[in-house]
Amino acid sequence: MDAILKWLGGGTVAAVAVLGALAWTATSRAGEGASQEALMGAVRSIPARRDSAELHIGGAIAAKMHADADKRAAEALTIKRILPIEGPMKYGEWHWDTEGAPATGGLVVTVDLDARVISVFRDGYEIGAAVAMLGTDEHPTPTGTFPILSKQRHNVSEKYGNAPMPWSLFLTREGVAIHGGSEVENGYASHGCIAVPDPFADRLFAAATEGDFVVITKGKRIGLGDSLI
Repeated sequence: MDAILKWLGGGTVAAVAVLGALAWTATSRAGEGASQEALMGAVRSIPARRDSAELHIGGAIAAKMHADADKRAAEALTIKRILPIEGPMKYGEWHWDTEGAPATGGLVVTVDLDARVISVFRDGYEIGAAVAMLGTDEHPTPTGTFPILSKQRHNVSEKYGNAPMPWSLFLTREGVAIHGGSEVENGYASHGCIAVPDPFADRLFAAATEGDFVVITKGKRIGLGDSLI
């Protein structure tokens, strides 16, 4: 894997809306399929004023808040660091390094189906990367932008014979999740989930919170200075 340019999950216009609106300052998280209008509601719902001067001031404040949120989101989504991983990653390989990265900040997880790589960014700094086991044509891993809906540390899949799925981060109500508990090896696949090595799953589970976003794309190549979206 090139330290400067690598395959990563990209994004969609919808991602710009949800991530820009949150800007890592919102006190509540949106559900699956959230829209820009819904997520910017707190900014745009400043009560109407009867006095025209107050209306003007309120509108100016709302516009400033909107612009500041967009600026913070753009800065947080700009890639500032790529982990220096040498050569192509192999099945079962994972990396995690938070040194030099912000201790807090917005977390964005990217998954690229072509490269089969999952990356974790905090405030634009890549802190983790691993090779992932993905779905098949029959049970594909979906593309798009998904908020983490829920977390379950000791999850088992009732749908697939109580298969262990520890450190589950659920992305859809149909059960698609990032999880551990599987051997990430060539020739194996999931039923649409994103299976990662257990040590990586453990670290990601601890770092992620409900409402953080996972962007899954197919063939998106970006590098330093580019936007995660």
